[in-house]
Amino acid sequence: MQFKEFFEGQQITLGPTLVTKEAVLSFATQWDPQWFHTDEERAGEHLFGGLIASGWHTCCMAMRLVADNILKGSESFASPGIDKLQWLQPVRPGDELTVHLLVREVRRSASRPELGILRWDWRVDNQHGQTVLTADVTSMFRLPVDA
Repeated sequence: MQFKEFFEGQQITLGPTLVTKEAVLSFATQWDPQWFHTDEERAGEHLFGGLIASGWHTCCMAMRLVADNILKGSESFASPGIDKLQWLQPVRPGDELTVHLLVREVRRSASRPELGILRWDWRVDNQHGQTVLTADVTSMFRLPVDA
């Protein structure tokens, strides 16, 4: 989507995407090798009752949906950060995740008119309607100065 297509109050839904056991193990082995992400037997004996995806993996799955469906081909080029990132429920192999986006602010930067600022809330739900992740995200877009 182009920056001019966003508006305050806009709601966008993406997905679902399937969480596979292979992906959970692969991501965790490379990036977050904690036992509850990598050792199915041990994870089954503890608090979560089974293998769970890394929260960072959940972020990456959400980002992939947003990148492929919203940001691809846009003027988006960076993000100054994420506020209030929360992992609310474990994500398990077999879950199907859906990303819900709510645009809160769309504006041109006052100090840098070549920048468009998009503030949006991301919510990721599983197939049971449980929210597994929330984040307040800011994205930047490079815009023509004279537009």
